[in-house]
Formats: sequence, C-alpha cells, structure tokens
Amino acid sequence: MEAKSKTTLGLELPTDPRWTDIASMQIEDILVDHAYCEQKAASSCISLIMLYPEREKLLELLVPVVAEEWSHFERVVEQLKKRGFGLGRQRKDEYVARLNEVVRKGGSRNQQLVEKLLLNALIEARSCERFKLLHKHIADEELKKFYYELMVSEAGHYHNFIELAEEYMPKDYVKVRWNEFLEAEAAIMKSLTVRGDRMH
Repeated sequence: MEAKSKTTLGLELPTDPRWTDIASMQIEDILVDHAYCEQKAASSCISLIMLYPEREKLLELLVPVVAEEWSHFERVVEQLKKRGFGLGRQRKDEYVARLNEVVRKGGSRNQQLVEKLLLNALIEARSCERFKLLHKHIADEELKKFYYELMVSEAGHYHNFIELAEEYMPKDYVKVRWNEFLEAEAAIMKSLTVRGDRMH
C-alpha cells in the first residue's frame, strides 16, 4: 500500500512545532517516556505472536522486531544513565489510549488482526516523525545520532506492520481502513495538549 505523503509516513497532521522546543528542555522526561514506549512496543509484538502463532509471515517479521524494540529500550536506559537520570515511573499514555478507541471490535479473525497491525503501524509512524524532529533540532550531538538511528528503524517497523496487514486482508480494504486510522489520529492530535514530557 502506498501511504499518503502529506508528512512523515503519510501522517495527516505534523507535530506542533512547540513540542520540539519543549521536549528539548525536558530531555529527562522524554527519555523516560521513550523507554516505556519501547518496552510497550516489544510487548505489543509479543502479544501478537502469542495471539497468532500459526501465522508464519507474522512470526517471520515480528520476532526480529521484538528484539529490536527491546534493544531500543536498553539503549534509552543507557542514555538515561549517562546523564545521571533514573528510569522513573511509567506515565499514562493518553495518545495510545485514545488510538485504542479507534480499533474496531468484532469481525473476522483476520479483520481483528489487521486492526491491531494498523494500530501498531500508526504508533510507529508517529514515533518516527518525532524521532526525526529530535534528530533535526535537539542540541545534544549524541542524541541527534541516536534519534536518527531510531527513526530509520521505526520506519522499517511501520512497513512491516503495513505489509502484514496486506498479507491477511485485501490491499483495498487495508488502504481504506488505514486512511480512517490516519484521519482519526489527526483529530486526536489536534485535541491533545502539547506536552514536552511525552514522546507522543
């Protein structure tokens, strides 16, 4: 499926420019929240593997993603330690909670799987966009390089989820549903307060 090209990976609405400035001043909070985002990304992929163990293509693509996401978690924790910060407590992720409301309940097993795959693809797309912003604008040279590497990786994960969605449902179905997810995500982004202590 060819994503829309309005912004990074087809997202309908770019991040408010204020976010980058605020996030740059709250790097400890951003790193803590980022660490938990990576942990949840790994857990989400593990959950998909446990729910759909018979899907060979899903295992082929997502088992390596689990390892990558957990490696990212370890690397973010390392960045925290280098700066004298602790991991801290997990914060409520209002963005993901709102996105979960977009997921359709019911339908066939394949439709349920596609809903989960598109949800993950969207979270990866937004993460990729935010990593790109941090890479371009943050002052810390080490973190600039770090977020560039993660931006490239998250873009790959996004494509994995879209590819899997098209494996289990027709491309036209996936395209329509993906555009609905994008529109809903844009509305959610408009409604959320710009916070520099959250990755999303």
